[in-house]
This record gives sequence, structure tokens and C-alpha cells, in this order.
Amino acid sequence: MAEALRVGIAGLGTVGASVARVLADKAAELTRQCGRDLVVTAVSARSRGRDRGVDLGKAQWFDDPAELARKADIDVFVELIGGEDGPALEGVKAALEAGRHVVTANKALLARHGVALAEIAEKKGVLLNYEAAVAGGIPVIKTMREAMAGNSVTRVFGILNGTCNYILTRMEAEGLSFDACLKEAQRLGYAEADPTFDIEGHDTAHKLSILTSLAFGSRIAADDIYLEGISNITQADIRAAGELGYRIKLLGVAQKTESGIEQRVHPTMVPTSSVIAQVHGVTNAVAIETDILGELLLSGPGAGGNATASAVVGDIADIAKSRPGFQHGPVFGRPARELRPYKKAQMRSHAGGYFIRLTVHDRIGVFAAIAKRMADNEISLESIVQHSAGPEAGSQKTVVLVTHETTEAAVRKAVEGITKDGHLTDKPQVIRIERAE
Repeated sequence: MAEALRVGIAGLGTVGASVARVLADKAAELTRQCGRDLVVTAVSARSRGRDRGVDLGKAQWFDDPAELARKADIDVFVELIGGEDGPALEGVKAALEAGRHVVTANKALLARHGVALAEIAEKKGVLLNYEAAVAGGIPVIKTMREAMAGNSVTRVFGILNGTCNYILTRMEAEGLSFDACLKEAQRLGYAEADPTFDIEGHDTAHKLSILTSLAFGSRIAADDIYLEGISNITQADIRAAGELGYRIKLLGVAQKTESGIEQRVHPTMVPTSSVIAQVHGVTNAVAIETDILGELLLSGPGAGGNATASAVVGDIADIAKSRPGFQHGPVFGRPARELRPYKKAQMRSHAGGYFIRLTVHDRIGVFAAIAKRMADNEISLESIVQHSAGPEAGSQKTVVLVTHETTEAAVRKAVEGITKDGHLTDKPQVIRIERAE
């Protein structure tokens, strides 16, 4: 049997402790699968005395993750600290430069420094594995990087944040407000005390930027993503979507266009008959559209200690199975130095259908004025529905418009015109309708 693979874990929070427990509890099975033992020989965390449910007494302790990466007798550095800079970045860089393999679940780190770190890994001939950084336990990175040779990806999209999907699911199923669902998500541990990173789409954007690089061979461009969160989604939107045969999901979408690559994160209406509309709760899903395979949908647990630990252990096992001297594949599917500069498509030229909800004064001429603004911008309407805004709203009405395919620019110009006309009593709501099978 080959020598044991020596593992150093930096970060012993929920995920790090879960990884250590899986490596201990499944030791015999992992040895059979990998042909060698996988042993935690070094660790680093903020607190030594905390009970993590696993015996790490034989592991060497380091207060500084970067020191662990440089000096510990390890073959693999597992970074589970989090954050795009600081100890996480220092530790990963130190490990790669020392010629050690790295496994990380840190999407923020990769979104900011992934290409630079990939260049170091490829120069040193070591692996940088990051399956757990995108969609938790779903093997989307391995699928895109290894299992789709010859396929050209045209679009990748999905539900990449369990917190948002949980909130939208509860809003629809139980008729609760956004705030009520958010509080429940926080109580259950699905949302942080400060949920901004999740609910405003930043977490999804980091994950999408990594998928975009894998899909299209471009350098990671996390700052060039059109971003909207779900905090402005109301029960009025949820109900209207349902009546029209749609369900609202927060999607991350990347696709090729004639003007470049379009990356966007925003609430989206998808047909209730589509597969992705059936993804509920904290579950994640990623759809990949290619020229050969067609559309592939991967779905499963997207967060939590066990799901993320499963992906981390899978990455460690892949390293354990790799042959000495074997030339490893590039980190992002293509050599890092050959990744193309990111060419951003203009979001306002995005074409598709739109849901527009307007709360307007209930008076003569309003509907005609709205219709004129749509016609002036060459927007064809699929349906128009009027509702009373409710007895508490007084003399107001809600007008819901669903457009045929049109451009982002046309919709924004029409809504701006309606707003200037003085007919609105509340902020207009615009939600894109996404093509989904």
C-alpha cells in the first residue's frame, strides 16, 4: 500500500470539523477506495479547547494557517477558514508555493484570486481542488472540468444559494412576508445574523463567476456581474407569478451573446412546469447547456456541514488517488495563462420576456398611457391583468404586464416613462422571465 496521505486542515468550524469527522469515521472505506490511508496530521483554528466531536489529539497544532502550510508535514492543505484575503489567502499561497496540493471551499477567495492561485498551482504541478466552493455537495466542478470534454457550453444557470431559495419557497407555500421568512431562516441557521451577502446576491455572484470561467474559458470577473437580490420581492409578486404559471427563483445566469459574455444574478420567473421550478427549500441546482449533450441539470444539497464536507473529502480522495509524477489538468479547465480576458456583454441589451408590476392611481387614462409607453418602445404584451390593490390602498390598482421577448433597454425606458407620467403610487417591479426546460 502507498504511504498515507497527510492532511492539514485550516479552519475547524462547522465544515472543518465535519471533514475531520468524516475522515475519521470513514477511514477504512476511504483507504479501500484510495489505496492509501488519509490521515489528519496538522490543524489550525482559533480555539484549541473547543469540543468538535472528533479526536484531533495526535494532530500537530498551528496558530497560524500559513505556518501550517509551510512547515507542517502534510501533502494536502485544506483551507476552510473563509474570506477572500487574510489568513485564507496567505495559507493557500504558502501551500501552493511549497508544492503542496490545496483543497478549498472558499468561493470568495477564488472569485477574487482564483486565476493567480491557479497559475501558481500549475507552475508547481500540484492540484487546486474546489468542488465545495460552488453548490455544496453537487459535483458541478468535476462535471464541467472533467466529464464534458468536447462540449461547448452556451449557457449555465442555476439556483446557487440555499438561503434565498428557502425564503422564496416559504413565501410561496405559506403566504409569509419576506421579513418573516428571513427571520425563520436565521432561526434555523440557514441565514447569517447579517444576511446581506446571501439575500442581495453576492454569494451567488461569486459562485457564478467561477462557473463562467469554467464554461467559457474566460478569466474570472466577479465584479462584472449584474446584481439584484430578493429583498424587494413581495407577496404581490409571488401571487401574480403563480396566477400566470410562473415561480420566482433567484438565479445566477451566464451565457454567450454576440457582444460578449453576459453574467447576471437576479430574481427570475421560471415556468412552474420547468424542472428548476421544482427545486425547493435549501436545495441547489445547476443547469448546463451544451452543443453535444444538450441540457444537463444537477441538483442536490447546496450547503451545510455534511454536504460541503462530502465535496471536500471527495477532493482529498481525488488527490490521494492521483499518481506521482502525473501531469494534473488545469484548474479552470484550460491553462490559467490561456484564459481569455473577460468581455462583458451589455446588460441593457439583454433580450427576453419580462414581468412588470405597477401600482397606479385608479383613474381614467392611466391604462391607455401605460399601453402607449409600451407601444412607443415596441414592446409586445403577452398578457395584461388588473387587480384592486386592496381596500387599505384606497383608489389604487395593480397592473401586471407580461411581455413577449424584448430588450432590457426597451423595458427600462418604458418603465421610466410611466414613472415620469406620474401614474405610479409605488416603486415599479420588473422581473425577468427566464427560458427554462
